[in-house]
Amino acid sequence: MNQQADLRHVPVKQTQMAYREAAGAAAPMALFLHGNPASSYIWRNIIPHVAPVAHCIAPDLIGFGQSGKPDIAYRFFDHIEYLDAFIDQLSVRSAYLVAQDWGAALALHLAARRPDFVRGLAWMEFVRPASSFEDFHQLPAAREAFRKLRNPGEGEAMILQDNIFIERILPGSVARALSDEEMAVYRAPFPTPESRRPMLTLPRDIPIEGEPADVHHALQSALVQLTASTYPKLLFVGEPGTLISPAYARDLAARLQHIAVVQLGSGRHNLQEDHPDAIGRSVAGWIAGIEAATARLLRQAA
Repeated sequence: MNQQADLRHVPVKQTQMAYREAAGAAAPMALFLHGNPASSYIWRNIIPHVAPVAHCIAPDLIGFGQSGKPDIAYRFFDHIEYLDAFIDQLSVRSAYLVAQDWGAALALHLAARRPDFVRGLAWMEFVRPASSFEDFHQLPAAREAFRKLRNPGEGEAMILQDNIFIERILPGSVARALSDEEMAVYRAPFPTPESRRPMLTLPRDIPIEGEPADVHHALQSALVQLTASTYPKLLFVGEPGTLISPAYARDLAARLQHIAVVQLGSGRHNLQEDHPDAIGRSVAGWIAGIEAATARLLRQAA
């Protein structure tokens, strides 16, 4: 495991997006999508496992990491627009999607719109329509915090002024203690209240009790498409998890085709920080197996 990712930048829609890239262009593409308030940094210990079998690309979503912070609302639909532009700018024609949190919501939405783009989906701890706050998050304290984040004024104070997403929610979503060095990287993109605005909108876009209606509809439709899809799937589950409990994962997997479930053991929301080796090895083996099976079928057809 010695293939490290290089940090690059590409112009996208009058700004720029940063991304990590590892491995050669000849391999199948693997597109890694992070959530709020992370960046491509969260995949740093996973990509080296996957790079020997795939050309790895991990963007910093717009407003996050080292990507630009244009004057936009940073709603889910803004991220869809910028991700599409990023994919087009790099001329990515198909990819394995590896994703978590809002990145997984983007992956599900992308797969629903462009099923031919998706070679396979590996995902974990994803934002989904929740029937209630109790359904949204397993921890009562977190549910109460997210209720407050959605309130005008209160959310601004908590995120823009107190930087709660970086200082409390992020470390609380990892079972182990993040090091000072790791926390410094996570803090770096958000030194001022204004720079933290990209973190503010997404908690308010989580579809809970049907609101906001447009995000609820988009992700509900994506889940319907996921159920009908036939591309390979790999679902990672932590215990107890936060957004995705083991029980929910079992129920979801029972409704899906061509899916394998990987139980990672103890883990909360940012499973990439607690189980990078297990995730990386599983994704690498999964991709290699699919590619070998596809090549075998092509030889037989010839």
